[in-house]
Parts: sequence; structure tokens; C-alpha cells
Amino acid sequence: MKQIIFNLVNFFEWVTEWTGKLIAWLTLFMVLAVVSVLILRNLFEISAIALQESVSYMHAMVFMLGAAFTLKHNDHVRVDVFYHRFSDKKKAWVDNLGFLLLLLPVCIFIFIYCKDYVMFNWELKEGSNQPGGLPYLYMLKGLLLAMPVAVIIQGLAQFLTNSMYLLGWRESPYANSSPDTTQAIKEASHV
Repeated sequence: MKQIIFNLVNFFEWVTEWTGKLIAWLTLFMVLAVVSVLILRNLFEISAIALQESVSYMHAMVFMLGAAFTLKHNDHVRVDVFYHRFSDKKKAWVDNLGFLLLLLPVCIFIFIYCKDYVMFNWELKEGSNQPGGLPYLYMLKGLLLAMPVAVIIQGLAQFLTNSMYLLGWRESPYANSSPDTTQAIKEASHV
């Protein structure tokens, strides 16, 4: 049973890491597309609607599909008043309760709420309302379902990792985190 859970966590985290690194490349292509649009518009007076819309598509993919990668690397916004002072076990409990009571219900709500809307757009094969625009707006709206699934996968990986730690099956997942903020706060208070 332990090995199955370890393998599942490793697979979930590999998917999140791979997706995040792949999505990160879109930021380079976004910059190149914006520069191309500006050059075409200002130097050649050519309107490139599809290229301009592709920037919005790439931005949406970076934001929506990068959310799980951000969660994995603990780079999301956190208002941390007490958490940094908690022991590793308390942090594991807080994170697991946060997954069960906040992250999971919100992601399920987003998925359920958006499902019919996304399916309707896929049936219509909705495209851009601009002449020369991209005909794949329905695919972009599919990100409304992909994002909560990706975040749930990463949240579940973290939930299982914390649970394994609490059961004594593995070392603390917080041991290799960024420098100890408690120590930094103590040092700052003595200045």
C-alpha cells in the first residue's frame, strides 16, 4: 500500500512539474508574439488579429495551467501570520485541512459550475468574433475545467505527502523548504 501511494504521489508531482515547465515556455512565445504584433502594426501597418489573440490564449494557459505548478512550489499568495511558527506536524495538519475544506471544495465548485458552459461552447465550436481571429475560443474555455483538475491533482499529491509524513512513512516535506522564516523573524526583531 505504501509503495502505491509513493508512486501515485511521484506521478502526480511529475505531471505538475512537466506541465509547469512546458507552460513556462509560453511566456517567451507571448513576448515574441507581442513584439511581432507591434512591429507588424507600427512598421508595416498590418493588423494581425490571430497573432494578437494568440497572446491572450497563451496568457490564459500560463495562468490557468500554471496554478498547480505554483501550488507545488509554494509560490502562491499566502497571508502567513501563524503558519511559519508551526511545527512541521502542525503545518501538515493545516495543509491537509486546507486541502479538504478549502481547495478541494472550491475546485469542485469551479468544475461543476463551468462544466455546462464549457460543453455548450465545445458543441458550438465557438470561435473569435473578430474577422481573421482564431477559431478555437471553445478550446480556450476548456481551461475552465483543466485548471481545477490540475490543482486537485497537485493538492492531492501534497495531501498524500503530508499524510505519509503524519503516519511516519517519510521525512518531513517541510524540511527542505526555504530558509527558516522563524529564525529570520527572530533575527529581525533583535535589530
